[in-house]
Amino acid sequence: MLGLTLLALLAAASAACAGNADQIDGPSSQELTAAPSANEGDLNDPHTKDIAMQLVSSAENSTLDWKSQYKYLEDIGAGRGYTAGIIGFYSGTGDMLELVQSYTDTKASNVLAKYLPALRNVNGTDSHSGLDPNFTKDWQTAAKDTVFQGAQNDERDRVYFNPAVGQAKNDGLGALGQFIYYDAIVMHGPGNDGTSFGGIRNSAMKKAKTPTQGGNETTYLNAFLDARVAAMKTEEAHSDTSRVDTEQRVFLKNGNLDLHTPLAWKTYGDPYRIDN
Repeated sequence: MLGLTLLALLAAASAACAGNADQIDGPSSQELTAAPSANEGDLNDPHTKDIAMQLVSSAENSTLDWKSQYKYLEDIGAGRGYTAGIIGFYSGTGDMLELVQSYTDTKASNVLAKYLPALRNVNGTDSHSGLDPNFTKDWQTAAKDTVFQGAQNDERDRVYFNPAVGQAKNDGLGALGQFIYYDAIVMHGPGNDGTSFGGIRNSAMKKAKTPTQGGNETTYLNAFLDARVAAMKTEEAHSDTSRVDTEQRVFLKNGNLDLHTPLAWKTYGDPYRIDN
């Protein structure tokens, strides 16, 4: 009797295992896809930060290769003089002056140091006085220097990336919201007037609560994007709002609040994709 009972128990166990073969083989691909990463929702994660840089570069420079943009410099007609570098430092708003000063503080003998007086003089204007005709050539020479590349990275983080991501986290936003803040501060600059980052945020908060205030994240981000589009339309150079309409709103509509890849979008009509 004991032998028969043992055989019956073994048979039952075998049948149970067969009926749960998927569990024995491990989690399904769907479950693996859904598993959160250690840095989910954090733009400070190096890989996610690189994705954010590619997204900004698609709009600022029409390429995902943001590291090729250290050498970029041109006047785009925005009324802020020259636009240059990996996030668009302006000769007319002071951030280019701060960048070149920081570079010179680290490396006194550099090809851009001689332009510091001119950059001080044109600050607040769209003038090229004292910069032409060789500033573009000298900027591109400096861009080959890893010290200057590091200075661009540091100024980007100090003036734009760290303040934007820090504020987004305080507002309870995930990686998409952190990127939305970052892209806004890159274009509009820090500050609290109506068309600066702080003013756009203040306008959004009049329409919706942040998650930290108990609001819905998607509702708030839609309000922020509405406020940003309104700010963009006040400037002819930024009146094309596709970087919001066919990029950021696409991710938001898809519920991709953690900015998971793959990502597919368009900026100014050009299609882009990041697979991983």
